Amino acid sequence: MDWKGNILTTDAEVAELLRETRRIAVLGIKPEDHAGQPAYYVPKYMQAAGYEIIPVPVYYPDVTEILGEKVYRRLADIPGDIDMLNIFRRSKDIFQHVEAIIERKPKSVWLQLGIRDDDAAERFAKAGIKVVQDLCLMVEHRALLR
Repeated sequence: MDWKGNILTTDAEVAELLRETRRIAVLGIKPEDHAGQPAYYVPKYMQAAGYEIIPVPVYYPDVTEILGEKVYRRLADIPGDIDMLNIFRRSKDIFQHVEAIIERKPKSVWLQLGIRDDDAAERFAKAGIKVVQDLCLMVEHRALLR
């Protein structure tokens, strides 16, 4: 399969991805005291919609639980398969996670609204990982599956 087929851009492709996803690791998730920020309320919404959320905060070293789930500090430490890696990091910070993400091999990587790294997306796609860039997971879920 041509790797470009792993870059998802249409509503139909995104809806299919959301339907086949059950377990979402959230890189850059924020704790409850940041409830007004998308890096908290988007995963909370997805959890309420029935998805399993695996918190992977980048900061907040003292936090051990977010949304009632155990916090993991490294993708490699998460047991079991990851259907989707939802990323809340600045575009300029994506590169530092690329190798760990490819090693962990989630089925998909979703870069939140405002986040885009075409080089990383191409590397993910060539590794067989589906990619969505610059879209809000919560907004797309509401629009396509509700």
